[in-house]
Amino acid sequence: MQHLKNVMATTGLVFALMSGAALAQGSGSEGEFTIFNKSGGNIVIGFYTNDGDGWSDNWLSEDLRPNESAKAAFTADSGACAQTLQIGWLGENGSEVMDEPIDIDICEATNVYLDDNEIYYD
Repeated sequence: MQHLKNVMATTGLVFALMSGAALAQGSGSEGEFTIFNKSGGNIVIGFYTNDGDGWSDNWLSEDLRPNESAKAAFTADSGACAQTLQIGWLGENGSEVMDEPIDIDICEATNVYLDDNEIYYD
């Protein structure tokens, strides 16, 4: 298991990167959720959050390739459920192409899907 760094202590989240889709599903209401790279061939190189206090540093210590997933969990009782997410994709010559930010209630999310043309959750 590879690990992602936790640089946003105020949101109290920790990520663990796992290959494939064979993850136990968590529940955002219990503080756990999973992000999935569902793109056809794009690589996620940035995962950023904003709870109203500004953007976090990049959470990822390793790229999230297609069909890989990252399990996340709140590690603190505090931290806003209302988050804005922004994803950075690998561009030409190693550049980072930023998706449009989206708002999410991370406490209600069980799964967050990063697709070629949209980011959605359930």
